[in-house]
Amino acid sequence: MREVLIALILLFSLPPASARERETVLADPKPTVEAPRRIVVSLAEGDTARANAVFSNVINIQQFYGTDRVELAIVLYGPGVRHVLKSDSRVAERVASLQAYDIAFIACGNTLEAMGRPHDDLLDGVEVVKNGLPEIVEKVLAGWVHLRP
Repeated sequence: MREVLIALILLFSLPPASARERETVLADPKPTVEAPRRIVVSLAEGDTARANAVFSNVINIQQFYGTDRVELAIVLYGPGVRHVLKSDSRVAERVASLQAYDIAFIACGNTLEAMGRPHDDLLDGVEVVKNGLPEIVEKVLAGWVHLRP
């Protein structure tokens, strides 16, 4: 009787099967310092909450792989460029923090031009490319994974 009671307690104390975590199986070749995972993330929305959500996702990815085994770039275009403008950004400190962990920020030059904003209006360390979308396309063709969280 005691064994049945213990078994019932154990059974009902386990989380449901759907709630159990499993380890993510890394695909071959596994990421290394010499061959890190390369991930480019799009940010085209001007909403601060959306930017913070994207930044949190990027941090989670970096924590999963480790800073030496993943290369991350955030390409900002359209309204997303506002997050990296000195005068407009509400997330400037967060951008600087991510840059300190080698996360690249790349702004779309066409968006800046359409806004009438010079490159000097960008936060320190933000790169500029002529066009953000082709930057993403070329990274994907070079083996990067494109995420749109």
